[in-house]
Amino acid sequence: MAARGGKKIVIVKKKVAGGGGHHGGSWKVAYADFVTAMMAFFMVMWILGMDDQTKQAIEGYFANPVGYKKGYGAGSSPMANGSSISISRSTLRMIVRSTEQRSFERLKESILKKLAANDSLRKLDAEVEVLVTKDGLRIELVESERGDVYFPLGSAQMTSTTALVLSLVGGELAVLEHPVILEGHTDGAKFGVDASYTNWELSADRANAARRVLLSSGLAPTRIEEVRGYADTRPRVTNDPMAPANRRISILLPYTSPQGASDDDPPTPAPGSAAVAPVRPPSPPGL
Repeated sequence: MAARGGKKIVIVKKKVAGGGGHHGGSWKVAYADFVTAMMAFFMVMWILGMDDQTKQAIEGYFANPVGYKKGYGAGSSPMANGSSISISRSTLRMIVRSTEQRSFERLKESILKKLAANDSLRKLDAEVEVLVTKDGLRIELVESERGDVYFPLGSAQMTSTTALVLSLVGGELAVLEHPVILEGHTDGAKFGVDASYTNWELSADRANAARRVLLSSGLAPTRIEEVRGYADTRPRVTNDPMAPANRRISILLPYTSPQGASDDDPPTPAPGSAAVAPVRPPSPPGL
């Protein structure tokens, strides 16, 4: 084409190659390589965490898969029978114990919230202590300084406050399947030298009274494993046998798994560090 002034005009047309851009498939290949590498990494880490016997079994399988399977024709091969991981009993106990501990922690919070939300219990002058120990979940109805909140002095006839607290607690315990152990404790006060009824009978009778209320609140009778009366042999306040706090009812939900090494068990909290729900009843008669 000629232009003005006799100069030739040249028009250059360039073709732009159409790339895939974000619609291309190259990134998928890179991503697949990455996923494969991560899978291989976790496989290596998984194998490193196994015991020596399992490592040797895996090594033998990959060295000679056909011969290895034939050699374990009876099904004892960990690769052939599908049981590639061997879990020791102590490890299994630890897993079960950890699961139960979390369940107990949730139940503890639920019980404390239930007690705190009850309008009648807000006025009570007593304590309900809920804590998770190395033995299991322990719930204690601890007598206050007034000394007459849960039971009249020297009597196994519980007050309406005790029945209310136990009914609420029993409703919460009914959702679990753990066995329940009830314990009765008294202070060091004696009935008399010639008395036929002692703190042994009193503590056992109070624990039995608590058992009856728990059953009426929905707890299955088959879950009651033991009812214990300790009299004054296990004081809460060791330096003061006559302290009202020694008079108490304990509800224990023990761990179902056997106790292993001490490191597997959660430490028992000190009495002052336990979770406590203040409960304050109308004024009843004695202990």
